[in-house]
Amino acid sequence: MYENQTFDAIMQRLLSKVPSDIDKSEGSFIYDALAPVALELAQAYVELDRILQIVFAQTSYGEWLDKRAAEFSIYRRAGTKAIGQVKFTGNDGTVIPVGTLVQTESGLQFQTKAEVTIQGGVAVADIEAVETGSQYNVPANTITEMPVQIVGVISVTNEAPTTGGTDEENDASLLNRLLIKVQTPATSGNANHYKLWALEVAGVGNAKVFPLWNGPGTVKVVIIDSNKQPASTDIVNAVATHIEENRPIGAQVTVQSAQALAINVSATIVRNTNYTLEQVTTNVQNKITEYLKSIAFKQSYVSYAQIGSLILDSEGVLDYSNLTINGGTANISIGDEQVAVLGQVVLNE
Repeated sequence: MYENQTFDAIMQRLLSKVPSDIDKSEGSFIYDALAPVALELAQAYVELDRILQIVFAQTSYGEWLDKRAAEFSIYRRAGTKAIGQVKFTGNDGTVIPVGTLVQTESGLQFQTKAEVTIQGGVAVADIEAVETGSQYNVPANTITEMPVQIVGVISVTNEAPTTGGTDEENDASLLNRLLIKVQTPATSGNANHYKLWALEVAGVGNAKVFPLWNGPGTVKVVIIDSNKQPASTDIVNAVATHIEENRPIGAQVTVQSAQALAINVSATIVRNTNYTLEQVTTNVQNKITEYLKSIAFKQSYVSYAQIGSLILDSEGVLDYSNLTINGGTANISIGDEQVAVLGQVVLNE
């Protein structure tokens, strides 16, 4: 709105008010006296533009969007901590205390949730990430270090991936929830109300509501986490508890995670020799993963043509052929209670 209020424009207006018989050229006394004023006024107009942005929800951000959303009792969701299990090997009778730290090679730390004792050379302990965040969802066999060694422990590893870690809600998600509440009437436990309740829980990325799914008075809520993956048991239970605290009397509510629909991709590619096949495969995986996230609970199919376009758009790919998705050459339908997630990506040369 104030983009035309530049230093030069303001300076010209100020100088125009000075009588013409006075020297107004650059470097003159009058010019030098007015220049700091024009500079401060130009900066003030920049701040006015910023104020206009933060005052309206659709252009606001950060703490200002938090304040705008709070006017409607919408609050930014915190992240959640990843959980999993690790296996310790070592001498029988070795006690591994609650809170023992284990970590990945990159330094992502987890702590044990209960005391365990090695028996038969092995002890399995539940672990939880030290901090929230999706980066703590690590693959199997990557938690292999102990920052503080325990006498009698030989090794540690996670035989399965850790899951359930989600990031703090971003601005786009918070704005979306605010607009849902403002633009979509949610009253007396209607479908929109159940969706809002589900979205209020930390770690929830989206929700679908199925009224009367099993007869009168029944409601099913299907959720995914903020990584656009099937939700963990902890998140499902948290949603069920939150809805139970808010639902109308008499409603029978079922909360479930969406079921994963694995999307397996195979293609023959012409590779740019500046990239290894492993690098190209990773680039393709990243592209497809972002696409699947973008359509989660929004689109009823995975587009065969879109997958092909993403492969061609990936760094290191010059061309491709023989593309199949789940063994076929057509769009893949996504069920009402499913979420598409990346399975295997096999690229041949």
